[in-house]
Amino acid sequence: MKTAIYPGSFDPITLGHLNIIKRAAVCFDKLIVCVMVNSEKVNRGLFTEAERVELIRRVVAKLPNVEVDSSSTLIAEYARQKKACTLVKGLRAVSDYENELQMALINRKLNPRLETMFLPSSAKYTYVSSSMVKEMARYGADLSDFVPREIIADIQEKMNGRRDG
Repeated sequence: MKTAIYPGSFDPITLGHLNIIKRAAVCFDKLIVCVMVNSEKVNRGLFTEAERVELIRRVVAKLPNVEVDSSSTLIAEYARQKKACTLVKGLRAVSDYENELQMALINRKLNPRLETMFLPSSAKYTYVSSSMVKEMARYGADLSDFVPREIIADIQEKMNGRRDG
């Protein structure tokens, strides 16, 4: 069984992320979408780790070979534990490639059996990022072209809570 991992912060998951998930899911027997806890961003995100996992689970519920998990370990070690052969990374721009290539080489050094597969973003999602979604949500913009419909209310509710609190 070929298992791949799509790691990221997914705060929140966007339609660009979902596009990568759907495309990667057809390439592997199992795809694990793993919410990674970024030590530089702890307690600075919009959603908690557990909330992000739950949001993603709702969004991918109809994809039978997709699982959702979270980890605070190095992705190379997490992949070893899950017996995954490949990391899936989405690329929106050339600038993403430089950073992702460096991480791929480090992960390969830490786990020599781990490959990294780069999937270019679909053209209509190249400009979509979680940061951009959060900024738009702060101003009450329509998010329907940027995030899965299943989680729009969650984002709006979270933003309203931040404004009130």
